[in-house]
Amino acid sequence: MKKDFNFVVRLVFVSVIGVNLVILLLAEVWWWTKWRNVTKPTLVSGYQSQEGQIVAEKISGNIFEKEAMIKEGLVAKDARLGLIEGYLMKYHSPLLPYSKLILELSDTYNFEYYWILAIAQQESNLCKKIPPNSFNCWGYGIHKKGTLRFGNYELALKSFAEYLKREYFNKGYMTAEEIMKKYCPSSNGSWAYGVNQFIREIEMGV
Repeated sequence: MKKDFNFVVRLVFVSVIGVNLVILLLAEVWWWTKWRNVTKPTLVSGYQSQEGQIVAEKISGNIFEKEAMIKEGLVAKDARLGLIEGYLMKYHSPLLPYSKLILELSDTYNFEYYWILAIAQQESNLCKKIPPNSFNCWGYGIHKKGTLRFGNYELALKSFAEYLKREYFNKGYMTAEEIMKKYCPSSNGSWAYGVNQFIREIEMGV
């Protein structure tokens, strides 16, 4: 009788384990089927679905468009540096070694690079006619009381760029005509005319 009871207990235990294994197996099959449906690829027999193709084209288009914009920006920046170097080289200006600094300063203070060049051309023929030992190519700080002098062109460029931003662009003087009213108020208009002419030459690379 005891043997029969033990046999029944073992049979029930094995049956319970078997049922649990079947349940686990069915659950695994169900989960695997559901996962495959959720992550079903867009490629079917080597062809992409129309919806998937549209999305892919949009993503690719955005990536290429962004890359093109970045490249365009770099090319434009390189072009500006080339224009600066070409213009200074044409007039044999001592500012030529500082071409990159001129571009960096204009970017730092957020104004067009050509202002530094055009005003220097108008005031000193690009630094070829300046007070001795002044390195001041822009005629600012020069008056009866004295002359604003710098130790070198680098210091002069940094000072002038900051001055131009602070005293003119930050205060709403945005054109040569407007700048002239404060920078060279005694001019009959020739100062602004000259600066504008030089800006056109710089941008055209002539």
